[in-house]
Amino acid sequence: MTVPRFWRKLKHRYNLLGTHCTTCETYYYPPRKICPKCRRRGEIEPHRFKGEGKLLTYTIIQNPPEKITAHAPYVLGIVELDEGPRLTSQIICSPEEAEIGMRVRSVFRKIGEESAEGMIYYGTKFVKL
Repeated sequence: MTVPRFWRKLKHRYNLLGTHCTTCETYYYPPRKICPKCRRRGEIEPHRFKGEGKLLTYTIIQNPPEKITAHAPYVLGIVELDEGPRLTSQIICSPEEAEIGMRVRSVFRKIGEESAEGMIYYGTKFVKL
């Protein structure tokens, strides 16, 4: 991950900012400049997601990558936001608590760090409602 790319995407990662096509009523995360369904006739507007949804599927990570701050084992899942978009995120619960269909909400948490003296990355994770 390069620093310039990371900083450009902060606004969207920290605030769950996406877009909404008012022509076909579809929501997108991450944001889109053009609606894939309507193409150029689609009217796109910014949208801030409320951050609630359900867990569609998940896996238990036993050996996390070195720069990830989660302690193994941890839950990594696909969340479908109430507005429709799906995203992959860590689910803050024990592996025994995770279940498909459970309601979750977004929280702001530490995701990783470059090194002890390096950059710390924050972003969206989800917790059980």
